[in-house]
Amino acid sequence: MTIILMRHGKPDHQAGGRLNAQALAAWCEAYDLALVCDSPPPRSVAIASQAQVIVTSPLPRARSSLAKLGMQASEVDALFSEVEIPILPSERIWLPALLWLALLRLLWLCGYAGRAESVQGARERAEQAADKLVALSRNGTVLLVGHGIMNKMIARALRKRGWQAEKHASSRHWSTAIYHRPFI
Repeated sequence: MTIILMRHGKPDHQAGGRLNAQALAAWCEAYDLALVCDSPPPRSVAIASQAQVIVTSPLPRARSSLAKLGMQASEVDALFSEVEIPILPSERIWLPALLWLALLRLLWLCGYAGRAESVQGARERAEQAADKLVALSRNGTVLLVGHGIMNKMIARALRKRGWQAEKHASSRHWSTAIYHRPFI
């Protein structure tokens, strides 16, 4: 049994200049609606073609990545969506978008969630996602086209269940992590 976790392609949404928290929230919303603007590398196409079961997040960057692979999902589930970035309630701080994203993800990992899903909530959702992927793998090799942080959390949940990594999760666009169930 094999599960492939693939990160979506590069979204057609660039980081802007300096933003305050309100502008960052709008930027994040636009990012969530963005399609991908690049094509998958041949290695990603070859790996994806091994799948018999294809699942994806409902976010457009994941679904359009699947379309760029020339594939259709057998299942689309919000369980596989990326973890939101928490937004600070301050309008006075102006920072570049990439700095905001790094700072807010670090704050999130340290326990600040604001109105976003907590780290514990995301871990629980990743556990549910791993359970679903394991169940789907009984029907053949599973491909999940998902997102960076959530894919890493799902990978961790798979390893806790005894799945072994042939290739670990990466944060690069189109990267794949491949997990196999050891024979018992």
